[in-house]
Amino acid sequence: MRPVFEVLSAEERAQIHERTLHVLETTGMRVDTPQGRDILREAGAHVDDTTCMVKFPPDLVERSLKSARRELTLGARRPGWSHPTGAGRTTLVAAGEATMTKDPLTGEIRPGTREDWNVGTRLIDAMDEIGVYWLMVSSTEQQQEPAGSAVAQEVKYMAKVQGSFSKHVQDSSESPEAMRYQLEILAAIFGGRDEVARLHPYSFLLTPLSPLVMEQKATEAALTLSGWDIPVAVMPMPMAGTTAPASLAATVLLGNCEVLGCLCLLEAAEPGRPVIYAPIFATMRPGTGALTNDAAHSALGAACTEMARHYGLPSLSFGFESDHVVTDAQIGYEKALSCLTTMLSRPDILVGPGSLGGAMVWSAEQTVIDCEVFRLSERICQGISLDDRLLDDVIGAVGPGGHFLGERSTRRLIQAGELTLPGLGWHRSREAWEASGQPSLLDQAHERVEQLLADHEPVPLPDDVERELQRLVDSAGELS
Repeated sequence: MRPVFEVLSAEERAQIHERTLHVLETTGMRVDTPQGRDILREAGAHVDDTTCMVKFPPDLVERSLKSARRELTLGARRPGWSHPTGAGRTTLVAAGEATMTKDPLTGEIRPGTREDWNVGTRLIDAMDEIGVYWLMVSSTEQQQEPAGSAVAQEVKYMAKVQGSFSKHVQDSSESPEAMRYQLEILAAIFGGRDEVARLHPYSFLLTPLSPLVMEQKATEAALTLSGWDIPVAVMPMPMAGTTAPASLAATVLLGNCEVLGCLCLLEAAEPGRPVIYAPIFATMRPGTGALTNDAAHSALGAACTEMARHYGLPSLSFGFESDHVVTDAQIGYEKALSCLTTMLSRPDILVGPGSLGGAMVWSAEQTVIDCEVFRLSERICQGISLDDRLLDDVIGAVGPGGHFLGERSTRRLIQAGELTLPGLGWHRSREAWEASGQPSLLDQAHERVEQLLADHEPVPLPDDVERELQRLVDSAGELS
């Protein structure tokens, strides 16, 4: 018995698709890249180079959907690590692009540093729940460095990521030149184009601008990767009331239009390319127009997964939503509600652990707490298995007034994980808690962070690969 949860019925998903075909055919999208417009024109789209508008005939959309890869396993350089999509399993990706961090020692919220990135990357590499890399916190130190080649700085960063994180890397760029270096980095690590295409250790994050714009630089960077079978996660971020209509349903529709428009371009450029359905639907706060992250609208995360399943595409969705800036009861219930709501739709990848303040602040301790929320949500989603577990014979053998502590079935099922043991929180008596110094959840999370960092080192790159990556970094530096 597994929990059944549905936001959009089959009829409603079909209705969203039909309305999407109408919008793409009659309104279309603004495609700022001449290269992209040429590709779409060749595929059968109606292109106006004067306005940069592209309209997509329904048959082009349907052909593109049929072309897109359904089966996809994300790979990595860590031996034995892989994540098959569409298999009912979820892995996490840490919340990305925070500009601030919560200092683990002082609790101060301050600008991010290189050391914060080093600590954060090593931490998420150590945590089994997190299988996909995003840049979780930016370094303001790097932003303040003397101006040099932007490509050189990006190539240095890309090489550093590959050496610091050993599971699947998903990243973005607005530089086609940097992406050409990224291909060389991947080839050096994995042994050439064919192995990169076979393993899928890297995916590109493409974020079209809402409403209905494919921006030039990022789109051309994604097109640079054509021919390597590199998955692209298409992530528009329409916000109800500002960059989308003030309707949750219309926000889902708009995001669906943007994903399918980009999918048409990607499939026309490289038929059969894996595309991950990954819109992030957001809402504004009435009265201010600011972005709001709260559990009240977390059904949008489930709707994202359901539309991906409607098309048979790999899914990336979002949870752990909260605006709050400290780890307390409010952020706990908001993140737990939004995580569980989205998890019940069973996405392949779920975004969000570690974020505070609407994803503007990254916290190591919150990352650990959110992974515990995920683990418990995952157990709820597993439901209750009846397979060989009703044990009516055991009930009959023990009979009225007995107990089951000594039964072999009790030991067997506990060892099999039937009864989930919490990894955080206090679950003993009040007296024991007081005698232990009244530890808080945040105290426990901090201890867990320290333990993970002390025990873990990333899988090292071979010396010859390190030398080749340094050569590529130096080569990019010559562009300065």
